[in-house]
Amino acid sequence: MNKVLLHTCCAPCTTYVFNWLKKHEFEVSGFFYNPNIYPDEEYEKRKKCMEYYGAISGLRTTYVEEDNKPEAGNCRSCYEIRLRRTAKYGKENGFKFFTTTLLISPYQKHEVIKEIALRVAGEEGIEFLNHDFRDGYYMSRELSIKYNLYRQKYCGCLESLKAREEKYEQVA
Repeated sequence: MNKVLLHTCCAPCTTYVFNWLKKHEFEVSGFFYNPNIYPDEEYEKRKKCMEYYGAISGLRTTYVEEDNKPEAGNCRSCYEIRLRRTAKYGKENGFKFFTTTLLISPYQKHEVIKEIALRVAGEEGIEFLNHDFRDGYYMSRELSIKYNLYRQKYCGCLESLKAREEKYEQVA
């Protein structure tokens, strides 16, 4: 069975991706590394929810907390830091592949993620499993409701939180 390290941004996005990988006969381990999440209380909510989902789904997950913050407001920097750390850990721990739950969100920059992940894979010596999981986005939302998972309202960084707040201020 092929071992894949799954970078997990949050439990709701992980639900569908984890099930898809298992269905396609991958041996999956999670990797929760998200130094972009702001503020600390939000990070803790997402981490606790991921721990809960791991417990009910059987997904073994490694949690890495480092103070290596991406450049503020720079999605490329954020993707690079998280994907590189995932690839490095995967290579060091005998995984054949790595991938990310970021690829399920219609709100993420898929071409940028793919470009960075493929480059990082070559540099770190591990294969990137590139699959567009967006067809499972609505299923992941349904699963998150079914499992009563905390569903965040923004990507994670301060800039995405501000953008969300500004959007709702304009509507009000």
